[in-house]
Amino acid sequence: MSQIKIPPVDSSSDDREILTEIAILYYQEGATQEEIAKKFSISRIKVGRLLRKAREEGIVEINVRYHPIYSAQLEQRLVEKFNLKRALIALDNADNQEQRKQVAVLVSAFLANNLQDNSSVAVGQGQNVAAVADYAGIVPQRNAHFVCAIGGTHRSGDSINADHICRQLAKKFGGSSETLYAPAYVNSSKTRADFLAHNTIAETLKQARNADFALVGVGAMNENSHMVKLGWFSQQEFAEARLNEGIVGDIGGFDFFKLTGENARTRLRDRVIGLDTEDLRRIPNVIAVASEERKALALLGALRTGSIDILATSVSCAMTLLNMAE
Repeated sequence: MSQIKIPPVDSSSDDREILTEIAILYYQEGATQEEIAKKFSISRIKVGRLLRKAREEGIVEINVRYHPIYSAQLEQRLVEKFNLKRALIALDNADNQEQRKQVAVLVSAFLANNLQDNSSVAVGQGQNVAAVADYAGIVPQRNAHFVCAIGGTHRSGDSINADHICRQLAKKFGGSSETLYAPAYVNSSKTRADFLAHNTIAETLKQARNADFALVGVGAMNENSHMVKLGWFSQQEFAEARLNEGIVGDIGGFDFFKLTGENARTRLRDRVIGLDTEDLRRIPNVIAVASEERKALALLGALRTGSIDILATSVSCAMTLLNMAE
C-alpha cells in the first residue's frame, strides 16, 4: 500500500471523508488495522480510535445478526424462567412496523401448525395482534372459529379492533368469526354491568372463555398508549393508575396488572367489556404478542400473572425481560 499522511481529525467534511475511507477499508475491504496504519502513516492505536469515532458519528452502523442457535437459547431461557410452553423470538428491526411484522410471521406460523379444524380462538385488540391477521403468508385452511374477547372501538380504531382482527383471521384461515356486540369501553361500572347482563353479549363472552387458544397483546401504561390516543381513557387516568395503583400494563386491552402479576382492582377495569385475567388462565393456549422493547416491564408483569403460555417478542425485548427478571 502507498502511504498517505492523515491530518488531525475533527468534525469537518474533509475529515469525515477520511473517516469514511478508513471505515470502508476496514469494514468492507477487509484491511487490517496494521495495513491501514501503514497506508496513513499513523499508529494502530490511532486507527482504532478513528474507527471508534466513525461509529460514534454515525459513519458506521453495526447491526448484529443473531444466529438461530442464539435465538433458540433465548427461547429456552424464557420457557424455563416463566414456565412457558413456547417462546417465539424474532430478530430485531429498527422500524417498529417491520418489527411487528417479523413477530407476526412467527405467530402466524405457530397458529398454522397448531390450529385444528373446529379450534376456537379468543382474540384481543391492538397493533401486534392486528399484524398477525394482516400478515399475508400462506397458511393451511382450518375451519377455526375466532371470537372477540373484547368489545368494539369507534371508526378510527378499526384496524386494531378485535372484531376487525377476528374477521381478518377467519378469512385468512378459512374459518368464521364472532362479534361481541358491545363497546370495548364505557363510562361507568353500572353501564358495564348492564351490557354484561345482556344474553347475546354473555353468550359471546362464554364462547371466548371456552376457547382453545387466545391471541392477545400486552400494553404498557404510558400516555402514548392507543387507549389514550383513541380517547378511551385520559392521560391523567393512566398516570394516576401507574403512580398511585402501581399498574404497569394491560393484557388484551381488557385487564390490568401490577409488576408482581397481581390483578389490579382498578376503576379502569370496571369500564371494560371483555374477558379478564382469570378467564385467560382457563384457556389452554394463551399467546401474548409484544414486539416492542419498551414493553418489557409490562411483559414481565403479564408473565407473572400466570395467564400466558406462549410468548412472541423480539430479541431485544427478550433480553431486557430476562435481565429484569434476573
